[in-house]
Amino acid sequence: MIGCDCATCRSRDAHDRRLRPSIFIQTADTNLLVDADPDLRAQALAHDIRRLDAILFTHGHADHILGMDDLRRFNAMQKGPLACFGDAHTLDDIRHTFGYVFDPATPKGGGLPRLELFRIMGAFCAGRTEVTPVPLWHGKRAILGYRVGAFAYLTDCSRIPDESWPLLGGLEVLVLDALRERPHPTHFSLDEASDAASRVGARQTYFTHMCHDPLAYDGLVIHVQ
Repeated sequence: MIGCDCATCRSRDAHDRRLRPSIFIQTADTNLLVDADPDLRAQALAHDIRRLDAILFTHGHADHILGMDDLRRFNAMQKGPLACFGDAHTLDDIRHTFGYVFDPATPKGGGLPRLELFRIMGAFCAGRTEVTPVPLWHGKRAILGYRVGAFAYLTDCSRIPDESWPLLGGLEVLVLDALRERPHPTHFSLDEASDAASRVGARQTYFTHMCHDPLAYDGLVIHVQ
């Protein structure tokens, strides 16, 4: 955190060096990115990510979309546009924030990412991988988490609505928002996340999107059957 001298921010432990929230999902035949945060370029370089088949967006807040301009490198390597999936509100945020990308008057060239936006209406296939959107509440905003096989990623949530609990049965691994110990209006606190994790009952749960308290960390790799 900018201007902070706490033990975590001064730590030399690599587990305490965390960038903005995003994950890379690799199945047998599909590479998926969940959110394009402002640290996308640094993360792609650090972890040698060379191909993306689709990007899944949880919502349109700055820390989840401001790396989108760097997607143009994947356009160049893959010689085509990238499929981007999100709910209607998120796609509107993307069109507004990156208006120059979608404005026909913008001069075309290698400086623009080529993006195809698809509104999520239910379960869908990204590449050859089936993706189940999981409705969540981020304060008063409806957003999406995602389930792929026995893995689910639920970031930036303060409540899991009744209709979403059945979508989370039989998980091997759950990644769940847990901002801090104190309550927060738009994120799970650690106690709330612990309660939700117990109710989901995944074999293993990782907490993410934290302030200064280290739990999950950059570069963590999880294998799920």
